[in-house]
Amino acid sequence: MSKYTVTDPSTGETVSKFATFTDEEVRAGIDRADSAYRNWGRSSPLAERSALLSRVAALYRERREGLARIVVREVGKPITSALGEVDVCADIFQYYSDKAEEFLADEQLELLTTPGKAIIRRTPIGVVLGVMPWNYPYYQVARFAAPNLLLGNTILLKHASQCPESAAAIAGIFADAGYPEGAYEMLYATSAQIEDVLADPRVQGVSVTGSEAAGSAVARIAGQHLKKVVLELGGSDPFIVLSSDDLDATVECALWARFYENAGQVCCGAKRFILADEVYEPFLEKFLAALRKLRPSDPAKPDTLLGPVSSVAAADFLADQLNRAVASGARVALGGGRHGAFVEPTVLVDIAPGNEAAREEFFGPFAHVYRVASEEEAIAVANDTPFGLGAYVFSADQEQALRVADRIDAGMVSVNTFGGEGPEVPFGGTKRSGFGRELGRFGLDEFANRKLIRTGV
Repeated sequence: MSKYTVTDPSTGETVSKFATFTDEEVRAGIDRADSAYRNWGRSSPLAERSALLSRVAALYRERREGLARIVVREVGKPITSALGEVDVCADIFQYYSDKAEEFLADEQLELLTTPGKAIIRRTPIGVVLGVMPWNYPYYQVARFAAPNLLLGNTILLKHASQCPESAAAIAGIFADAGYPEGAYEMLYATSAQIEDVLADPRVQGVSVTGSEAAGSAVARIAGQHLKKVVLELGGSDPFIVLSSDDLDATVECALWARFYENAGQVCCGAKRFILADEVYEPFLEKFLAALRKLRPSDPAKPDTLLGPVSSVAAADFLADQLNRAVASGARVALGGGRHGAFVEPTVLVDIAPGNEAAREEFFGPFAHVYRVASEEEAIAVANDTPFGLGAYVFSADQEQALRVADRIDAGMVSVNTFGGEGPEVPFGGTKRSGFGRELGRFGLDEFANRKLIRTGV
């Protein structure tokens, strides 16, 4: 059976299959990417690369409905969310097009003691590999592809095996936008073939978005071959509520941060809700009341907020995590049921520090709720995790919120807000959530050669 298969999680129906590439096809993709870098990437005018990105943005907007329908059937993403993902991709490509001259302008250095001039010039490094996940089939690729194509790097892209249709649709957009052959090469490759790609001396770096296991495996191989690595891995983001002037609004932020986007399958989604004594009971009451009204439903319907998780296998894994958590003393305050890939919103309380669930990422519509007696305890619970991707801090006292945010071990902290992402805002984590940054100026710099050019006069 083909490794690259679309199975609709809503129905269990196998929709389509795509043949895995042969070793010869993978090598041919590398050949084309390397040729495109040498003949286009490192010599094409910046204005041309900027214009190509703008055409990609336009094509995402033109094809948004069809693109969205693909990921509804591939991963069960609700159609409204899928349309929003496509729109964000268009924004990302247009952002890098608009910022081309600013981001790639020479950077003048101040020389302290010696005469002459020195500049930093950002240039491409060559062929770069992206290993992308299933939960945001378009968005994750856009974050990686846009800044690298602006630089003049060329791309090899291995998508998740359950996303072959979206992978092909993305490749089609780049071709139709006018990119030369090899500038963006999509690979239906196996893990073993990716090892060979990383070993190829023409491939200069790799960006991985996915699980800890996937990131660790790719980073190990890349390290053996001295290749630059960017990792965006899992998260168990804390959502800390110390006080609130508007508890209804805070609860609504919590629901969006955990349940209303992608069935909770979001690496930077809030997963651990850490509540001060004074807000614990009223917050939990409102939180549970809202979730009792939320039922998994058909992702193709425009009013669906919670669709299925990505597969029956993903639902089985969540069920196993839940059983182990309960066996270790956690209590189910709401939910816990499932039907096929449709999983009920589930809330766990009374999770002891020694419970394995306290240190695992639950990648689905699950929330862990903790009660704390002080600001210090909230910080301690928030940081008691191997992950460090994002965090949320809510307090009626803005100074307190900022003070707590400063002490959270995370790459990103949102204070009294939710949904502050954008093409200009860097994304990335620390600890076992990975390293490196995507988006904004920082995303451009990850695979750029920041070349020093020094003159004596």
